[in-house]
Amino acid sequence: MKDWAITAARAAADKKAVDVVVLDVAPLLVVTDYFVICSGASAIQVRAIADEIEDRLRVEVGIKPIGREGESEGKWVLLDFGDLVAHIFQPAERDFYRLENLWGDAAKIDLPAEARGERAPAAEVAE
Repeated sequence: MKDWAITAARAAADKKAVDVVVLDVAPLLVVTDYFVICSGASAIQVRAIADEIEDRLRVEVGIKPIGREGESEGKWVLLDFGDLVAHIFQPAERDFYRLENLWGDAAKIDLPAEARGERAPAAEVAE
C-alpha cells in the first residue's frame, strides 16, 4: 500500500501539485492506511490532479476509487481507494482543514524528490 501512496504522490507532482505529503494513518484509523495530501492553485488544477491520480493508480496498480467527492466545486476533491485516500485541496481549504495537523501523530512518509511536488511560496511577513 505504501507503494500505491507514492505512485499517487508522483501522479500529483506530475500535475504540478504543491506540497505533496503522504501520511501513514494505519495506526490511527481503521478505515484507511494512507493519506495523500496536496494542493492545486485552482478548481481546474485540483480536478486535473485528481484525474491523474485516479488514472495512474488504475493503470499502474490496477485499482479504481470506491468514492470520489467534491469534484463539482473543485475546492477539495477526495478520492477513496479504500486503503488509500487522496485529498486534493485548493490552498484556502487546505489551510482551513489542516489535515496534517489533525493527524499530526501519523508518520510522514519520506517521498522521493520527484513525488514531493512544488513548494508553496512562504507567506510574506507584513511589516
